[in-house]
Amino acid sequence: MIIREEMESDIEAISNVTKAAFENHPYSHQTEQFIIAALRADKALTVSLVVEIEGKVAGHIAFSPVAVSDGSQDWYGLGPISVLPEFQRQGIGKALLGEGISRLKALGGKGCVLAGDPGYYERFGFRNLPDLILEGIPQEYFLALPFENNKASGTVEFHPGFSAKS
Repeated sequence: MIIREEMESDIEAISNVTKAAFENHPYSHQTEQFIIAALRADKALTVSLVVEIEGKVAGHIAFSPVAVSDGSQDWYGLGPISVLPEFQRQGIGKALLGEGISRLKALGGKGCVLAGDPGYYERFGFRNLPDLILEGIPQEYFLALPFENNKASGTVEFHPGFSAKS
């Protein structure tokens, strides 16, 4: 397993991995590949990593800047994260997440937020912070991971690319 930054030649594979990963996801509208394309088009992919296994892209993770209403800077949103179904539950998502967080910290990031399953993400240190809100998402599913002792509060806005439908 090799984790590396995405290359232009990976774009189609990333789209295919993302479609396959979310095809049967109960909370997906199957627009995740469009979100990544919109973020890429706006040059808003701060960190975009792939996992390569035997020369094939098997997973992808994206991080993009978020706005926090208190003016906090250098906070990022995670998502989407995708792993081909045949490679799920083998630690690929965990490896992508760990490497991505490490790279955000190296860039001076102050924290990361996501909308997702607390049962999965809490094991990586993400937790619900009552002072951070993502409108339209139940509070228990909006999770944050402050780096070091950084704090932020208020309403979080993800990049407009997260509204992409096609």
